[in-house]
Amino acid sequence: MTMTPAKGHAVDLSDEAVHWDLHDAMSYGDYLYLSQLLDCQHPLSGAHDEMLFVIIHQSSELWIKLCLHELSGAIRCICDDDLGPAFKMMARIGRVQAQLIQSWEVLSTMTPFDYASFRSALGKASGFQSFQYRMLEFYLGNKNAKMAEVFSADAATAALVQSALKSPSIYDETLRLLARRGFVIPADRLERDFSAPYVPHPQVTDAWRQVYRDAQTHWDLYELAEKLVDLEYRFHLWRFSHMKTVERIIGARVGTGGTSGVAYLQKALELRFYPELWEVRTEI
Repeated sequence: MTMTPAKGHAVDLSDEAVHWDLHDAMSYGDYLYLSQLLDCQHPLSGAHDEMLFVIIHQSSELWIKLCLHELSGAIRCICDDDLGPAFKMMARIGRVQAQLIQSWEVLSTMTPFDYASFRSALGKASGFQSFQYRMLEFYLGNKNAKMAEVFSADAATAALVQSALKSPSIYDETLRLLARRGFVIPADRLERDFSAPYVPHPQVTDAWRQVYRDAQTHWDLYELAEKLVDLEYRFHLWRFSHMKTVERIIGARVGTGGTSGVAYLQKALELRFYPELWEVRTEI
């Protein structure tokens, strides 16, 4: 019996015009600054699982950077009454939030013993000190001036956080849009100290009630409202997943940043960004 020689499984590239010589051209690695990016992971303890911990948090910061980019663009579009592009940007944020939620699934593969093997190397470092996370929270509408104090040691970072704290949130600009469209919005909700937490008002609830009861007439505002609810919904899923992952790994221990850990994260789940949009649902 004659055996037929096995054929190799390599892809034939002989008819492909591959750019093999990149000496004088920009490469994939050049464009993405990969040598610098991949040199940013420096575990301190020698523990195997610390690399996972570092990469999860670094990649999350990159996703948050994209969220801030899209959110800033959406706010500008709402200011210009150009809601189509804003919807696309807000939908993209939603997809990024799904990635952030999924990241906790990866981190949850780390056991309490795994984390304990390098936790002391973190010192006082904590996600509580993520300035991008805090800016995202502020631009979404959850204002708390006290939270900005932890960044005071770095003047440049503190300025960025303060700018986000004092600027109108996406909800503030949405209420201004409602007013421009003829809905009755109290003046003290349109011009106020934007660094202070937003306080709900019955007239704002009534404006949203009108939008929802005649969605056909106010379709773009109705769509904007649902996009906002989606952002907040996913944000709370992210927080919940964070809380449960922390609970799974460290139980009720105090966080490295000085918070009560799981108990603090549970309190944060009670916050509402767009209270009238949740209140009006009870009446529909």
